[in-house]
Amino acid sequence: MNQPARVPGLSVFLPSHNEEANVERVVRGYLAALPRFAQVYEVIVVNDGSDDRTGEIAERLAAEDSHVRVVHHPVNRGYGDAVSSGIRAAKLPYVVLSDGDGQFDPAELAKLVAFVPEYDVVVGRRIHRADHLIRKLNGAAWTLLVRTLMGVGIHDIDCGFKLFKREFLDRIVLRARGAMISTELMTRLVGLGARVREVEVTHLPRLAGEQSGANLKVVARAFKELFTLYGDLRREAKKD
Repeated sequence: MNQPARVPGLSVFLPSHNEEANVERVVRGYLAALPRFAQVYEVIVVNDGSDDRTGEIAERLAAEDSHVRVVHHPVNRGYGDAVSSGIRAAKLPYVVLSDGDGQFDPAELAKLVAFVPEYDVVVGRRIHRADHLIRKLNGAAWTLLVRTLMGVGIHDIDCGFKLFKREFLDRIVLRARGAMISTELMTRLVGLGARVREVEVTHLPRLAGEQSGANLKVVARAFKELFTLYGDLRREAKKD
């Protein structure tokens, strides 16, 4: 049987807000899986101002295992800020974003790592997405808008399961603070010439906790940030 591909170092970061029912299971899942895919590894929990026990549980896990680190936001700053904090905290040559809600299988790191080093970014594409119909429709409409407006040919731009080569992340400055972070991240990476590969990944049902992506405030902020990014990129293109 073929051994899975391995990388020299892999940081996995988990944006987490009020995930006390999920965080331990998710962290332990990655701790069990990572030795198969990386010589050196770390799991970073980004506790985005949770008002439950997410931070407390994450700190206990960090005390038990030196591969675990925790970044705390004193208040809920939004998904974009949590992603940016995770990127800044990650120290190793390859970086994986995986949402902290447990809807991705750590064993499927194999699907991402398999395309290293041929590709600089490997993006999950959720098959049989385990979400309510309205959330699926919102996601499809948003992706179509982004593909049309930004010209980024990615089918599932908001999938929270992505692998990046560290050196490309070091070359970008992210401004989005909300759900638009994935669009800004991928648009800027493509603009740098990063080689991007999409791969189908399993999307698991959320077992506990509540999703916030369909919140009207979150959606409004995403649209505002999308058009801000569009304007920024047009101005940057004129300067070039």
